[in-house]
Amino acid sequence: MATGRTHRPATRSRGIPEATVARLPLYLRALTALSERSVPTVSSEELAAAAGVNSAKLRKDFSYLGSYGTRGVGYDVEYLVYQISRELGLTQDWPVVIVGIGNLGAALANYGGFASRGFRVAALIDADPAMAGKPVAGIPVRHTDDLEKIIKDNGVSIGVIATPAGAAQQVCDRLVAAGVTSILNFAPTVLSVPDGVDVRKVDLSIELQILAFHEQRKAGEETPAGDGALPAATPRAASADQGPDGDVPAVMPA
Repeated sequence: MATGRTHRPATRSRGIPEATVARLPLYLRALTALSERSVPTVSSEELAAAAGVNSAKLRKDFSYLGSYGTRGVGYDVEYLVYQISRELGLTQDWPVVIVGIGNLGAALANYGGFASRGFRVAALIDADPAMAGKPVAGIPVRHTDDLEKIIKDNGVSIGVIATPAGAAQQVCDRLVAAGVTSILNFAPTVLSVPDGVDVRKVDLSIELQILAFHEQRKAGEETPAGDGALPAATPRAASADQGPDGDVPAVMPA
């Protein structure tokens, strides 16, 4: 029976906190940009600023990787790219299926950053018979009737759900039954999954609501004193790497 709980990833079992794991892609993105500019080394302060974290947190995160840098020199950019890529499992090819090829699904299919980050779109799947065979991003769309066969033939363990909310749970159940153990969910609904399945949810409305909170707060701070306006509410703001419940929210690929 589905419990909604997920298993502990291998990185956590080796002592790397989940919050650190969630920041590794930020460091990798910043390091990749430095590598593309042929920058050989970077200080913790420079890399932290590029990744949007403080340098003490960065040094603590890298200590879990066994990487401490060199005093007066900093971190070797290419080696860190390799270390983080290996830790994230990006040194191998991960086949991915995208289910739901509407506007969002098509946009994901056309995203050019998957291949350079260790992911290969193995198939695009949609329930609309009229979509079958139509190329999107150079890949012919397959009907959902073929979902299980596609997953088996391509050895897929990662699925992306971009369907309407009403269809998401059924799609999720089929993905899991076919052997998918990690799901990226763009549908505006909470999925129930069995133990051993990881789900990351991308909810753009939540991200916008967090931004609206910060905009309201800034507007309140700019209101002149004594004008009769009520002060803005001041609950603890979500940090750059936390969602409203303290979890690190999934984000769109950058």
